[in-house]
Amino acid sequence: MAATATQDLAGSSVSLAETIARAGRFVEAGAAFGALDGDRAAVRAARPERFDVIVIGGGQAGLSVGYHLRRAGLRYVILDAQRHIGDTWRARWDSLRLFTPARFCSLDGMRFPAPWSYFPTKDEMADYLQAYADRFSIPVRSGVRVDAVRREGNRYVVEAGAACFEAPHVVIAAASYQKPKAPDYAAQMSDTIRQIQSVEYRNPAQLKPGSVLLVGAGNSGAEIAMDLAKTHEVIISGRHPGEIPVRTHTAFATKIVAPILFRLVFHRLLTVDTKPGRKVKPTFIAHGGPLIRVKSRDLAAAGVARVPRVTGAQEGRPLLADGRALAVDNIVWCTGFRHGLDWVKLPIFDADGRPRQYRGVVEGETGLYVVGLSFLHSMSSTMIHGVGRDARRVVQAITARLRAAIAA
Repeated sequence: MAATATQDLAGSSVSLAETIARAGRFVEAGAAFGALDGDRAAVRAARPERFDVIVIGGGQAGLSVGYHLRRAGLRYVILDAQRHIGDTWRARWDSLRLFTPARFCSLDGMRFPAPWSYFPTKDEMADYLQAYADRFSIPVRSGVRVDAVRREGNRYVVEAGAACFEAPHVVIAAASYQKPKAPDYAAQMSDTIRQIQSVEYRNPAQLKPGSVLLVGAGNSGAEIAMDLAKTHEVIISGRHPGEIPVRTHTAFATKIVAPILFRLVFHRLLTVDTKPGRKVKPTFIAHGGPLIRVKSRDLAAAGVARVPRVTGAQEGRPLLADGRALAVDNIVWCTGFRHGLDWVKLPIFDADGRPRQYRGVVEGETGLYVVGLSFLHSMSSTMIHGVGRDARRVVQAITARLRAAIAA
């Protein structure tokens, strides 16, 4: 059934004449509009690979989609820009451990190989993702960076360097954390201040001796502050996002609190279909969730100083909302991310740059889907234990559309 649907929706192989005609059109456009269009012509003149579904992104969201696509018997490929599966996790700071115990770190079909109360390291999570792809023979093509997604007729064209792919269904499995952002006044800081983004931080040795200002007081800022407090004078700036009022690593928390928090509150209560979820979603997207592991008293005990938010620069120094200009040696910008989906050449974005969608099905673009976005459906949508539900829902939508096409 799936093979028939592919044939009906994607069409038969492109004839030599059609290939030459396509190439001729693009070569002609290249002559008219310059080298850039000429480069595109060279890509499009190549014979595209065709699939039922193309998944863009090979992290936990993309692998979850791949698992369910394989179970549905569809022909698909996952394109991922990283050199190896799990590299996004491996690139994070050295001391990072997941917020959730191992019992909530499993993707559909494969248990995380650790005691249920153990908090995995970032490298263990990366290795788990690689093992997951191997176990289910998920076809990930690593080192393939997508340049553009466009629609042509009843199918989508995905361009990636010299390669070209086509499918009637495309799943964008890229997290909300694509491009780190820093305020414009970061460029006005003195050259004597060492500045890095939170995604670049690995360990304290990267920074100059002396003081460090972390701009952004969410989970990443708090965790990095605790790591740096062992070797540096640390100051943290920004709005306090609140915190989970219990220790998450205790036996009581892992047995009682974690299931209530992750399975009930984050997964079922705070969704786009509930009044509490709709109320929380804008704040969560703009500022992130509450502190989970690190508490305010932990920061205070470690000697981390809190200051008001940074509003600009004054004579090369960070300027605080209370009018003080701080003399610091380092700044770590923990100020969030841009969506980074400008390579999607389709009119699917709202005023905030987020794809318009419900439960991963993009509005107004039949055959286009998203998984892995912050609060896609619930607060757990970017968490390991929550992404499987969104992936399953998207694959159900794909198979339903394939059946409807056959019936028509």
